[in-house]
Amino acid sequence: MKQRRTFIFIAGGVMSGVGKGIASASIGALLQARGLRVTAVKIDPYINVDAGTMNPVEHGEVFVTRDGDETDQDIGNYERFLDQDIIRVNYMTTGRVYQSVIERERALGYGGKTVEVVPHVPLEVIGRIKKAAEYHQADVTIIEIGGTVGEYQNVLFLEAARMMKMDRPADVLIGLVSYLPIPGSVGEMKSKPTQFAVRTLNATGLQPDFIIARASKPIDAPRKEKIAVNCSMRAEDIISAPDVSSIYEVPLNFRIEGLSEMIVKKLKLRRPKGDLTAWEDLNQRIANTKRPVRIGIVGKYISTGDFVLTDAYLSVLESIKHAAWSLNVKPEIVWLNSEEFERDPKRIKEALSKVDGVLVPGGFGTRGIEGKLLAIQYAREHKIPYLGLCYGMQLAVVEFARHVLGWKDANTTEIDPRTKHPVIHLMNEQEERMKDKKYGGTMRLGTYDCHLKSASLARKLYGRDVIEERHRHRFEFNPSYRAALEDAGLFASGESPDGSLVELVELKNHPFFIASQFHPEFLSRPFKPHPLFKGFVQAAMK
Repeated sequence: MKQRRTFIFIAGGVMSGVGKGIASASIGALLQARGLRVTAVKIDPYINVDAGTMNPVEHGEVFVTRDGDETDQDIGNYERFLDQDIIRVNYMTTGRVYQSVIERERALGYGGKTVEVVPHVPLEVIGRIKKAAEYHQADVTIIEIGGTVGEYQNVLFLEAARMMKMDRPADVLIGLVSYLPIPGSVGEMKSKPTQFAVRTLNATGLQPDFIIARASKPIDAPRKEKIAVNCSMRAEDIISAPDVSSIYEVPLNFRIEGLSEMIVKKLKLRRPKGDLTAWEDLNQRIANTKRPVRIGIVGKYISTGDFVLTDAYLSVLESIKHAAWSLNVKPEIVWLNSEEFERDPKRIKEALSKVDGVLVPGGFGTRGIEGKLLAIQYAREHKIPYLGLCYGMQLAVVEFARHVLGWKDANTTEIDPRTKHPVIHLMNEQEERMKDKKYGGTMRLGTYDCHLKSASLARKLYGRDVIEERHRHRFEFNPSYRAALEDAGLFASGESPDGSLVELVELKNHPFFIASQFHPEFLSRPFKPHPLFKGFVQAAMK
């Protein structure tokens, strides 16, 4: 008997950043707990082929999948909530879809037909959704449509949802995550913006089967009834989704609201209620941790105008939390702007003396680099636990070469191509790509093996000799300087299987100083904290 495939589309109303990704991931977790096979697809309404070339301040972090796709940060949320590897087949953008349609047309894939925006673009979208469902053998596939209803950019994706709903009404649900503001001067939760969002969705030929009502407070019965009456729905199909202190509360809140029960009834999926004990235990641990551990993150993608934006380091933040909660401590994140350290180096002592650990995450370019180097130097010299990720590893090597080996001009060729001591240099295969301006999707991406040295702290933390980690970079540790750096005390504790690439460095005469060329934050899960982050937080606790 052929497995039945069902689909849930999630659209957004009123404003961006309303929480569609967390809602989609939480629905997936609830259905998964009922024994259903679930996967999630993200549609980004950008002409960009992938997220790799987008500014992280504007778009948030780039999440790299196991198979090397550069995706939206919501793919990371899906992986963390579903404890499942989400891959290239689960991600699409407007650019990627149009590219496929055009390539197919050029290859006479349409048999000489006139290729039109409708229906051929929505049909390509539908084909990709079905391919993801088949690949994962999913009972339920959740499709998050990026953007907000009413925007021109996502009309074709809503059209794809309409066509699927028309073709298979019993197998497709439409959900709307919308926002209900509470203006301070009014003091009342207002449902009118959500009513307009529903009518805008109606204009595309879609009627929501349920609404997730986001607000700073729980939505009350009168508001549910008002939305139901004005949007041709039942009050019980309006799900309250108030702000929470932790995103991991959301599945439990949805259970209280009866969301998964409503979904399985609408889709006629006969499954038990499911066991959310693990989620309950996690939230109990989060609520009961009292002892703080202060982690300073030295970054540059944290400000946009008058506001602080932390989405550029989303996976790093979640990884710190996973590790801290597993150790029964409360993580306190201290944001440290590396550009401020450059303007006033005296601020480093004041800032870093108040944290228990220092983390330098990944990044690109020259901005704020000298400030990061000053922070790394302070952490190394004052024995503050340090964890460097990707660029944080490369800069740790530069700092050590400058201040321990005395090579004052040591640098990465990304910053100074003419340095006499290029301790970090461009990978050989990258040189031609850079000359030809082939930037998109051409870095070292995805999962690679790493062999750990037996005497290393990394080997002790991982508990095995060979690990798999995800990469996203063009520059590498220069092997020409490995012997000199190791003789001076910077130990290459992890390397590629052939020994040509250094993947991990650490200091032995330090309570905790480890830096990785890869991105361990992409593998951390709430129920499986990453070994490097757990070791880092444990050292910070001391």
